[in-house]
Amino acid sequence: MSRRQQAMVVVRSRSIALPNGTDAQLFTLGAGTGLTVTLSDLGATLIAISAPDRDGGVDNVLLGSHDLADYPVAGSARSHHYLGATCGRFANRIAGARFVLDGHEYRVAANDPPHHLHGGVVGFDALRWNAQLVTDGVTMQLESADGDQGFPGTLTVQATFRIIDGDTLEIAYEATSDRPTHVNLTSHGYFNLAGRDSITAADHLLTIAADRYLPIAPDAIPLGTLEPVVGTPFDFRTPRAIGERIDADHPQIEAGDGYNHCFALDTPRLDRTSAVLSHRGSGRRMAIATSVPGLQLYSGNALPDDGLARGRRSGVAIEAQHFPDTPNRPGFPATRLDPGETWRSVTRLTFSADG
Repeated sequence: MSRRQQAMVVVRSRSIALPNGTDAQLFTLGAGTGLTVTLSDLGATLIAISAPDRDGGVDNVLLGSHDLADYPVAGSARSHHYLGATCGRFANRIAGARFVLDGHEYRVAANDPPHHLHGGVVGFDALRWNAQLVTDGVTMQLESADGDQGFPGTLTVQATFRIIDGDTLEIAYEATSDRPTHVNLTSHGYFNLAGRDSITAADHLLTIAADRYLPIAPDAIPLGTLEPVVGTPFDFRTPRAIGERIDADHPQIEAGDGYNHCFALDTPRLDRTSAVLSHRGSGRRMAIATSVPGLQLYSGNALPDDGLARGRRSGVAIEAQHFPDTPNRPGFPATRLDPGETWRSVTRLTFSADG
């Protein structure tokens, strides 16, 4: 019998009332192996990931809250630092909140003035998705109208969250458009493998299979070059504690107030591990495999102590995505989506614990 057959996934759902008078759904995926995932159709958001430690204890390793009132909905001013949310239409930043496509300039929402960030004033993280149960998980769909946040084309998006092989959370995105546009979707989880109530993720070991990274200006816009990681605080080709060089005397550490940089993956394939996050104290390990070309490492430098997070650097985001500002950088891997095409990305998070 295969591991997949042994670890049958049970899916449960319940409705939660929101402060604006609408409701949202919470879904729980349980594999019977200790791995349990809770998510919501509000923002296609990961709410919690419970994983065993080396002694069999189970903790939530994802920052966030089971109270959906803590998360923004369309029209609210509440910020949640995109904890666990699906970011789109375009994750990360677009410089100057503008780009030119087929000779036409598009002005998109400048919600990180003067730049665009994670989809705009009302991004996919603040919208209700249409959810339905599927084998091993949940599929959510969303339609973004032509002109939404300034982007061209009516975009139809699907996000599927599944537990496979009992220990792996798979996050798969698909998108189609009726006009040429740009797309970059990511799941913006913040992790602390010691448990979400731990006050730091700086003691976690991190490995990233990347020889190059994207330097940034102080406003987090990439400079346009890919620089080698060798001899810098960005060399995670072998396991390093995140906090070991997070305050190093290096211009890029100063620009990001720590890590807020995209790494250009050497081999972005689902049969290759692109990154590993581990925690010695608990024995937990999270391996990341992805089909997209970049991993954005954000060390939670601006996280508040607000109940969802425990303050500065209490969690680390490792976002599988395309490079920031790609619509203005023709040398970066393309994010353009044309009618008749399907934009796809798949990321797998595999959890384990040493003996």
